[in-house]
Amino acid sequence: MLLRRVQEAGRPLDVRWRYFSLTQVNNDEQGWTIWSPDAAANGADVRGRAAFMAAEAARRQDHFNAFHEALLHRRHQLREDADADTTLLAAAEEAGLDRERFERDRQDPSTLEALARDHLEAVEERGVFGTPTLVTPTGAGYVRVRPAPEAPEEAVRTFDELIDLISGRPYVLEVKRPRKPDKT
Repeated sequence: MLLRRVQEAGRPLDVRWRYFSLTQVNNDEQGWTIWSPDAAANGADVRGRAAFMAAEAARRQDHFNAFHEALLHRRHQLREDADADTTLLAAAEEAGLDRERFERDRQDPSTLEALARDHLEAVEERGVFGTPTLVTPTGAGYVRVRPAPEAPEEAVRTFDELIDLISGRPYVLEVKRPRKPDKT
């Protein structure tokens, strides 16, 4: 949402979305990967896998951004299951995808090659541990902004400050706001 608000404010951004699996990074089973053909064997948690495959199917039609936006909206605003067929098909329709091709491509196991490539690069090259992580030429940082500022100028200011923090201050390792305990 922050990136969209920054773009709506007229700031061009060079956003290159990459795949990262929280299911994979949080799994401690030796040798198991979410992108292996038999990942779901024995009831293993493959949360996110269907969404990754669908996103790559959308990328094959040059509609990744539209699909990604629709899927994020359905997941975060409408609270739909991002791996559910109904959610993925609705997002594909919103993104203007050719449904027959989308169905064929999202079932293609080779779509998982992109997940493996991006995930391994993120972990091995950048030390990524969570999403969303913003990566710049000079740094990377896990960032959660919720809700995004409504005012376009505040969104741009917030984004610029985050990029400055990530890129220009490598000694800042973590900032997290404490929350007051609920007294009820």
